Amino acid sequence: MPEPDPPPLTPEQKAERAGSFGTAAAQYERYRQGPPSAAVDWVLPGPVRTIVDLGAGTGGLTRLLVGRAEEVVAVEPDDRMREVLIESVSGVRAVAGRGDSIPLPDASVDAVLASSSWHWMDTVPTLLEVGRVLVPGGTLAAMWSGPDPETGLIAQARELLAGDGSTDIDDERRSELSASLGNQNALDPRLEIPAGVPFDQPEQTAFTWEVALNADELIGLLGTFSWVILMEDEARERLFDTARRVLRDALGVSGDVTVDIGYRAEVFKARRHG
Repeated sequence: MPEPDPPPLTPEQKAERAGSFGTAAAQYERYRQGPPSAAVDWVLPGPVRTIVDLGAGTGGLTRLLVGRAEEVVAVEPDDRMREVLIESVSGVRAVAGRGDSIPLPDASVDAVLASSSWHWMDTVPTLLEVGRVLVPGGTLAAMWSGPDPETGLIAQARELLAGDGSTDIDDERRSELSASLGNQNALDPRLEIPAGVPFDQPEQTAFTWEVALNADELIGLLGTFSWVILMEDEARERLFDTARRVLRDALGVSGDVTVDIGYRAEVFKARRHG
């Protein structure tokens, strides 16, 4: 039986999650995969003058933009995330800012891209602000990338956790891990263009690829998601312990053994009127 959809986050919960990543900035840089280059190629088939990476985090997308424009500007509100970006990605300008407050002049940008960050922003104010900084005909793109919960080992683990209890894991731990593997974060990875903003309706495509990860890397990745970062220390360690047991005892992944994890990127792009 499919798991029920989680309830939507309250504004307070959304703000808390959005602000959580800075406490795990180093882990985020180490374990989070950015989008594939093919996704950027689809959004930007040729070079442009200025690109903004909006909600740039630690630079998973930013580093793919270097060389595609005369100037790349990484806009990130969290000082801790931005500090890691500055240390790890050269050739870009990193500035403090938010979706609804981009510190750039009107009509000064050819493309604004957001990677796994758009859902944290207030949609209409952000669309109006992106429309302000974009040149007429400029491009807005939003993309979400991560392990595909419907394929490979992730799907196998979810099916195992939904089974008959043969994994010797109590119901509470089983529920916690199953929800995490299913990415049950109550956030909607879509770019929607409502009436009254200066954008055409978006085009959409998807990309899939595989990444070889070992058990430590899988646990590290799990620890970069906001709902895990915000857990109490004891609950988080319990979740990690459960995940390690499932990986080792039921799926045979431990030590240096790696497994190919299916990743998927959903990509949207919309053109500014003009």
